[in-house]
Amino acid sequence: MNEVSLGDYGKQIRLNRWLRRDRGTLAVAFDHPLVHGPIPGTADPAKQIRRFVECGADAVLLNFGMMRHFAEAAASSPSPGLIARLDWTTALSSPGEGASLASCLVARPEDALRCGAEAVITFLIVGTGDAAFEKSEIARNAEVARGCERLGIPLIVESLARGPKVQNPCDAKWLMLHTRMAAELGADLIKTEYSGTTESMRSVVSSCPIPILVLGGSRGGSDEDALRAVRDAMKAGAAGVFFGRNVFQAENMPEFLQRARAGLQVQA
Repeated sequence: MNEVSLGDYGKQIRLNRWLRRDRGTLAVAFDHPLVHGPIPGTADPAKQIRRFVECGADAVLLNFGMMRHFAEAAASSPSPGLIARLDWTTALSSPGEGASLASCLVARPEDALRCGAEAVITFLIVGTGDAAFEKSEIARNAEVARGCERLGIPLIVESLARGPKVQNPCDAKWLMLHTRMAAELGADLIKTEYSGTTESMRSVVSSCPIPILVLGGSRGGSDEDALRAVRDAMKAGAAGVFFGRNVFQAENMPEFLQRARAGLQVQA
């Protein structure tokens, strides 16, 4: 049996620990402060991470500096899957006019394995109009993908459209472009935005040969708005959701997660 086959088994074993097959997967993203700083809901990371674990999230996405809190929280509860953020970018902040875009790795797949992670995640940003930046996006993701293949750890790519060419980042044409790019580079799963309707999201899911987890985005509406998006995404064939601010800024986190989990039972 060759090394690639062994790596494939390693990926499958790690995915089976947190990617739900009986219903949609509910992952919580708590990596925001590296890009956005200490936004509301992130002031006490140890407490929040403990709550994610206690509320039964399937997986938790963290930066490396927060993993010690995950280790402490998971010691006395069934442990969710741990997903490690490997990179940083300026493309999601608000740089000044004429500022250059930049992204870089902050860790590598082998670092995630040493920390006990079940998967890693990287950004893939398109639509910026900056050819040099997007070339570096492709190169960084390809490098990580090859490393994940050697080590047998799943790669999630958070693919997004941002920049002056992007009037609507949730337009299905952008989603179909960058999700397929990520799959072609070697991603095992996609984290991306919801297109806004079940019909258009179904076209995105059907054009991407790997599972898509829909991200929740900013907390701009009510719990019911977010939960409706969960149900609609599942009807479109998504594999689950990645909720961040909708979870850690919720007035009643346990109730919200319980209702979100119920929405994940909806079948395409």
